[in-house]
Amino acid sequence: MADRLEDLARAFERFPGIGPRQARRFVYHLLGATPSDRSRMADLITNLANDVRQCTECMRFANGGALVCTYCSDTTRDDSQLLVVEKDQDLLALERAGSYRGRYFVLGGVLTLSGKGVIREKELLRATERRLPKGLTEIILALSATSEGENTVDHLRLILTPYRDKVKLTELGRGLATGSELEYSDAETLSGALQNRKET
Repeated sequence: MADRLEDLARAFERFPGIGPRQARRFVYHLLGATPSDRSRMADLITNLANDVRQCTECMRFANGGALVCTYCSDTTRDDSQLLVVEKDQDLLALERAGSYRGRYFVLGGVLTLSGKGVIREKELLRATERRLPKGLTEIILALSATSEGENTVDHLRLILTPYRDKVKLTELGRGLATGSELEYSDAETLSGALQNRKET
């Protein structure tokens, strides 16, 4: 017979940053929850893919059936700027900071120093092409201040070289501590990093 406790704990361990001890805590928390709470969580997980879509423009995950998310369909946003982030959580952190009103693009990852990793490189190039006629003049590379983030910025600089005569490439200023992730930075630090961005 299958060991459901261990199977579920191993499933939780696949989540980013979750180790065996924390995974077991999740399992025992679920065991202590009411049947209706467990049923609600199971329903949320089961229907997640039905209720959430990936925006065809910025590549972030968003609620609703529309192909384009609320940020991309908002006509009051600044079309001259495209801010590139690693993940959805980084985009949300920047929105909470409230100091950026341009467009976004979510890379979906970073490249390791050995070149491993998957990023939405082709989609970024398509997004750049699509935004140029709408007035794009600056691409802001807003990746975490980690070795992987820096390596990815170097790669993006290279692939965006053909656009350098039309678009200025900038990076966030170093209000961010080395090794810090955007997702965990406070609003003031993010605002400072945006205001102090430098051409790359």
